[in-house]
Amino acid sequence: MSAVPTPVSPTLVAALAAAGDDATWREAAKAGLAARRLELRRRFEAGEAIDRLVSLCTEASDAVVLSAWTRCLPAQAALHLLATGGYGRAELYPQSDIDLLVLAEPAAQQAHETAIGHFFSLLWDAGLATSQAVRSLAQCVDAAREDITVLTALMECRLLSGEPGAPGRLASALAPPAIWPPADYFHAKREEQRQRHARFHDTAHNLEPNIKEGPGGLRDLQTVTWMGMRLYGVPGLRALTPLGLLGEDECASLEREWRQLARLRFGLHLLAPRREERLGFDHQKSLAAMLGLKDEHRDNLAVEQMMQGFFRSAATVMRINDRLLQRFEEQLSGDEPPVPAGEGYELRHGYLAMTRPERLREGLAPMLELFAVWDGLPEARGLHSETARALGESLQAIAPCTEQPPEVRQRFMQLLESRRAVATLTRMARMGVLARYLPAFGKVSGRMQYDLFHVYTVDQHTLTVLAHMDGFARRVDERFAIAHEVLPRLRKPHLLLLAGLFHDIAKGRGGDHSELGAVDAREFAQVHAMPAADADLLAWLVEQHLLMSVTAQRQDISDPDVVARFANKVADREHLDYLYLLTCADIAGTSPKLWNAWKDRLLADLYSATRFALRRGLENPVHANEIMAETRAVAMERLLGEGLDQAEVEAIWKSYPDVGFLRYRPEQIAWQTRGIAESRGGDTQVLVRPHLQQDGLEVFVRTPDRDGLFAALVATLDRLGLNVLDARVLGSADGHALDSFQLVAPQGQAPDPAAVEAALLAALRDPARVRPARRAAPRQLRHFRVPARVTFDHLPDGSRTRMSLVCTDQPGLLAGVAQVLRQHRLRVHDARIATFGEKVEDFFLLTDERDRAIEDQALLDKLSQAIVACVDGDMEHGKKEARH
Repeated sequence: MSAVPTPVSPTLVAALAAAGDDATWREAAKAGLAARRLELRRRFEAGEAIDRLVSLCTEASDAVVLSAWTRCLPAQAALHLLATGGYGRAELYPQSDIDLLVLAEPAAQQAHETAIGHFFSLLWDAGLATSQAVRSLAQCVDAAREDITVLTALMECRLLSGEPGAPGRLASALAPPAIWPPADYFHAKREEQRQRHARFHDTAHNLEPNIKEGPGGLRDLQTVTWMGMRLYGVPGLRALTPLGLLGEDECASLEREWRQLARLRFGLHLLAPRREERLGFDHQKSLAAMLGLKDEHRDNLAVEQMMQGFFRSAATVMRINDRLLQRFEEQLSGDEPPVPAGEGYELRHGYLAMTRPERLREGLAPMLELFAVWDGLPEARGLHSETARALGESLQAIAPCTEQPPEVRQRFMQLLESRRAVATLTRMARMGVLARYLPAFGKVSGRMQYDLFHVYTVDQHTLTVLAHMDGFARRVDERFAIAHEVLPRLRKPHLLLLAGLFHDIAKGRGGDHSELGAVDAREFAQVHAMPAADADLLAWLVEQHLLMSVTAQRQDISDPDVVARFANKVADREHLDYLYLLTCADIAGTSPKLWNAWKDRLLADLYSATRFALRRGLENPVHANEIMAETRAVAMERLLGEGLDQAEVEAIWKSYPDVGFLRYRPEQIAWQTRGIAESRGGDTQVLVRPHLQQDGLEVFVRTPDRDGLFAALVATLDRLGLNVLDARVLGSADGHALDSFQLVAPQGQAPDPAAVEAALLAALRDPARVRPARRAAPRQLRHFRVPARVTFDHLPDGSRTRMSLVCTDQPGLLAGVAQVLRQHRLRVHDARIATFGEKVEDFFLLTDERDRAIEDQALLDKLSQAIVACVDGDMEHGKKEARH
């Protein structure tokens, strides 16, 4: 899809021709290429067509290559110089390698070996990264037979110097079926694409996609082009159109998306000092500026506009790529009688096809019929490529839902209520139908948020949320403890799907996306004649979809008052059931790494406590003393069953603070009590056990209380590479600190409880000597600075000061903050740790040395300044470490 190179630059050619010795030639070549790169950047920023830019890039390389060739090789030599691969199709980018083949028989190779070596050395000295080969015709055939990548590169050759018939002879020698028959080539290249997609299709590459190799990237366009060349002997994709293999609209779409992707790649090469194919954070903002994009508002940054354009282009390429692969496969498979699949439908090679796909031009009604038939055929491998092409060409005929007749809207609702509704919605989204029916969904298609928290585009996140909801119904994911129990209680499960569909649909507009999405959801409900109760529930779920997550992760849900406030907002069991399931799916669908057993327990605990509060009646709130009494009773029963003496247990509990029986589960109290009893009166106990998940640990420390204890423990855990999810810091009546931690090890690492116990015991021998480690921040975090913000308030009873810290995540953050608190002689009584991508939102309950709330405003101001300095100082240290 690139242009044929234009005649070489006269200025550059003249400068190279005038060079006397090699040194002068090298300087002229370097200067000419540098000048051309500057010119290319100027033209790029001025908006010149990408076809012309890649042609100019090729032209400059041609000038240098041909000048070096004529300088080193005699005109009468029996040698042919060919450009191959991307250089052969005249598609060069500023930092691209150039692929060259010297085609010559062995005798000519030997006779000119020194001159050929000199030629390649000159090119390298001039700054052209060159991949070269010197082969005879027979050697080319042997190399191509052994390596499909060699064959592919040689399929796109362009004569630079030599006999005009040389490329034709090479093409004849490599033609099928002598080597790589079409079927073998197709299957090998398709498998190569599958492996490449698997390699690049993870969350890291969603945030920093590879423009060339990633799914929907330029390599996918090249792959189907190579397949068409090999299978049908055509020179390029457009030549497949007369053969009926590629629709005119499809061809135009691929050409349009090539220009979009090629422009991104070209700009990236201009920005990077080296060949760079990954659109990383280092270059995203700069490239968006080069493209002339501007921030609209904080929810639609220039970089987000650019990334949305990329993901939309990639999705189009992938969609048409899949169709072409299916058509190629069918051609290779030969004739196979279709299998009837209902009136007007049949299965061809296992794919669902309409016998009259032109019906799709009539609008949405026949499309919904198609999806309904597909829904009832789980054995179908997919949609047949001809029907998929007709569907794609008919998208313009789809009116928004607000303009559809009532019977069509009713048909859409029936699809939502079917057992396979999630699969249907996903298909409709992938094929562009949903974006036409719900224009608001179309606006968030391909939309990426510029942060480290949301690793999917909004539409992909939405579909992932729906997939989790589908999993709840099928009980296919054991990570959700009670979701499969809650789902059957829903009055109308399709309302949950609608809440998932609309919860983020207003992202990027500016304003509160929850409130704006609720307006969209209510309009949808009205247009689709949903009952008032259903409409109210749907709008409430969209508007409040973050309520349960925020409550569970940022507040102490062991506090009855917190649960009571949440229960009052939820109001009834139905709203609680729907909100719980929506919250689980939303968190799990944000990133594969975000959901864990601790969050599962947290949400399940809040759900259970709220359900109890609602059953008891909001007018009869649960009191702390009731919870504590129940916890004592259950823990005592467990301990007695394990053989402990009641008097011994009560003696241990005599020094326990009452609040411990409020904050801990009965089984945690029993575990702690048993550990203290088994130590036979020792002054210090450290208990460590695997907890909740494979890489999770729970730690309990009982030791004589002294200042700096929390800081020493946190610093030690940080040195062990363990992340603190939750910390509880209590004091006993006999002068001991009772500290507990919920921990998780880095992904893929199994924590060793014995090693953690030994390290903590060592730290407790002299806590004052323990200092936090300093480590460089990960590369990605350097691009996302969240200004550090520290705020203070007091608990309603005035017993504690609550400190909130919002800042950029970084290694050792909690240990550093704990050290600052230690230096100010403050005590930590509770810590809630919440990380959202690059952003941290931590909450601490503090007192002074006398366990009183901190009333001294001057002290709070000094503390705030010290914590901000600590956070900013660690970020600067991380930058320096990264540079060194």
